[in-house]
Amino acid sequence: MQRIEPRVPLKSSRLSVRILKRILVVFLAPVLFLPALAQTPLRVAAAADLEPVLPPIIEQFHQSTDIRPEATYQASAMLTTQIMNGAPFDLFLSADFSYPKKLIDAGLADAAGSANSTTPITYAKGTLVLWTRKDSALGPPSLDLLSNPALKRLAIANPDRAPYGRAAVAALTTLKLYDALKPRFVTAENIAQAAQFVDSGNADAGLISLTSALTPTMASSGNYFVIPRDVYPPIQQGAVIVSNTTQRAAAHKFLDFLLSPPIQAQLAKSGLTPVN
Repeated sequence: MQRIEPRVPLKSSRLSVRILKRILVVFLAPVLFLPALAQTPLRVAAAADLEPVLPPIIEQFHQSTDIRPEATYQASAMLTTQIMNGAPFDLFLSADFSYPKKLIDAGLADAAGSANSTTPITYAKGTLVLWTRKDSALGPPSLDLLSNPALKRLAIANPDRAPYGRAAVAALTTLKLYDALKPRFVTAENIAQAAQFVDSGNADAGLISLTSALTPTMASSGNYFVIPRDVYPPIQQGAVIVSNTTQRAAAHKFLDFLLSPPIQAQLAKSGLTPVN
């Protein structure tokens, strides 16, 4: 006699599959989300003069630690405003001291374990240069070029937002050229944009950062003259850790990496004066 197996109703079978799927989700979800949690980036607010410098350093740090920094490059003032408005950054690398100090005073950042808790960590010093294209009719850049009536457009970063813009204004004021040149300013949002203005021919010359002048593109298309350091205040570039970060340990590691002798030497090749 043939044995007839009882058949499971189709509806019951589908219900069992749904229950099994839910059980798998409950038990596997934590495992599936572990890699995502481990890869949460270290969010770095970085001054625009670091855009040519920081990417290879970030990659080296990521390779050696598995911590993945992600940098946003803008004028230091704009980044400060964003942090004050709650932007989710972990670390701020400014092009000067005044903006990170403003965050410390507001209780929104700290000096990353510095002995003097009210002073940002100095990670480098900047250099202001005058840059012109190699095909410029004005000739090679020099202090005399700034007095040349043929100079019609001079690119600078916005002095209200960018430390290099303030340095440019201070230098021209010391040289007693500010009043004559102010009507000829082509003002950029940040130092990277100021470099773009002069490299593209939208300005005849530019007061930009040495970091911008040393990029392969700018080095091949133009020449620079180092503005004497005694005509503008030192550009001390300061770092702070944002107070509400959840990645304080990772931020400390990145700062230590930035201040290490090999990376300081790398900064020097890129146009920043090392502090170590």
